[in-house]
Amino acid sequence: MSDDETPIFAAARQANEVLHGAAPALPRPESPRIITIANQKGGVGKTTSTVNLAAALALGGLGVLVIDMDPQGNASTALGVDHREGTPSSYELLMWESPLEDLMQKSPHADRLFCVPATIDLAGSEIELVGLPQRERRLAEVLIPEDLQSLGIDYVFLDCPPSLGLLTVNAMVAAREVLIPIQCEYYALEGVGQLLRNVELIQQHLNTDLEISTVMLTMYDGRTKLAEQVAGEVRKHFGETVLRTVIPRSVKVSEAPGFGMTILQYDAGSRGALAYLDAAREINARRKAVEADSLASTAPAGEAKGNGPEENR
Repeated sequence: MSDDETPIFAAARQANEVLHGAAPALPRPESPRIITIANQKGGVGKTTSTVNLAAALALGGLGVLVIDMDPQGNASTALGVDHREGTPSSYELLMWESPLEDLMQKSPHADRLFCVPATIDLAGSEIELVGLPQRERRLAEVLIPEDLQSLGIDYVFLDCPPSLGLLTVNAMVAAREVLIPIQCEYYALEGVGQLLRNVELIQQHLNTDLEISTVMLTMYDGRTKLAEQVAGEVRKHFGETVLRTVIPRSVKVSEAPGFGMTILQYDAGSRGALAYLDAAREINARRKAVEADSLASTAPAGEAKGNGPEENR
């Protein structure tokens, strides 16, 4: 929303853009960004944020793939793709039984929005993974940036279950970035400490490129002092990692998945839709910093600033 627009006018303009496919084009990242959405505390808006951010980026002309790693399959439902028992799914991807391109389904919500659904088969996959070789790297081995580029994918979102088991570990090993949604309610930071410790362990032993790139405040109720206090505590702890955009508590956002839609299809002019579009633009704008880090990490040692190993990190 620009400074000279009223909220009502901005909502009407945005709804018109979404309904007629006229949303402003977003610049593409130089290479596909693979982002894990993780928080083992349930009910924080993890899946809701995954599908709405994915839809917002796709409406901006980017190729977006959501891989549903949660056996409940809620992301698959919201994106309007088939995930009945027997449907080729993320289970086959983890077991290396089918290539990625054969498992992708096109979402009806946007031309460049795709999903690898989750089925009930995924529920027992963690037990099966225990005895498999490279059990923590099953997903990483099939998400090759060059292959994703050939498929026209700019973003991959990995929607994790509310746990820190092998499915979530696979998602973190396959990704470069972690996005943590945190609800603006009491006990908001409960469990985040354990998640941060797990991320640190994965950085040390399995994926040195992994970083917490984004923290997003969800379910913000501006009428309460509590929401303001929680938001302040999160920003104090995580600093610039926290998005400026906050996702408001909204009945419309909660209703949308029940109709097999994201908020951008269900009510494109709502406060929730406006917020997710702004959050998606903000995340995409951060791509330059991520790409700069990537270039720095691959530069020859002689070109890096300084001579000591600490300065080359």
